Amino acid sequence: WLVPFILACSFYFFLWIPEDQPSWVSALVKCLPILCLVVFLWAVTPGRSYSWLLQGALMCSAVGDACLIWPEAFLYGMAAFSAAHLFYLRAFGLSPLQPGLLLYIMLASLIYYSFLLPHLEPDMVFPVLAYGLILSSMLWRSLVWGGSAGWGGVLFTVSDGVLAWNAFIHSLPFARHVIMTTYYAAQLLLILSCLRNPGLKTH
Repeated sequence: WLVPFILACSFYFFLWIPEDQPSWVSALVKCLPILCLVVFLWAVTPGRSYSWLLQGALMCSAVGDACLIWPEAFLYGMAAFSAAHLFYLRAFGLSPLQPGLLLYIMLASLIYYSFLLPHLEPDMVFPVLAYGLILSSMLWRSLVWGGSAGWGGVLFTVSDGVLAWNAFIHSLPFARHVIMTTYYAAQLLLILSCLRNPGLKTH
């Protein structure tokens, strides 16, 4: 059931549609791997709340992917990904709490945003800070959950960190390659956390 996801990722990197040519075709090609993961969850897990939350996160991510194709829809994309992280947060829960880990993550985030914020337009400061808080919270809970979810949270944070740095501070070589590789890997690892959840179909 992961073969469609792998093929869709390969298709995206093979076509490599230029970013300066936004279209619904490029949006579909970009979203297709994420939609394949929705099908994966539908196929390998029953209708449990955990699976539904992961599917909700993926659907919001697909909307965000489509929005980011058009620069003028950047804020809508950020809102969609914020919703995706909230779905992941709900899936991973708040027990055990481990506030010490959150403290380390927030400290690292403050260091990163101290470099980023001076380069933002005034009307972007609050949305970016709000998104960063939600992303950091998702990273915290994914690390507490552990396993593939933890690695997925780390890669998602790396992907978004490179995207923001490339968009607002300084253009980075091979930025899109790094952003999309870590992003697709992150989503896959987050979704594979369903394999440790009760109720998995084995036949």
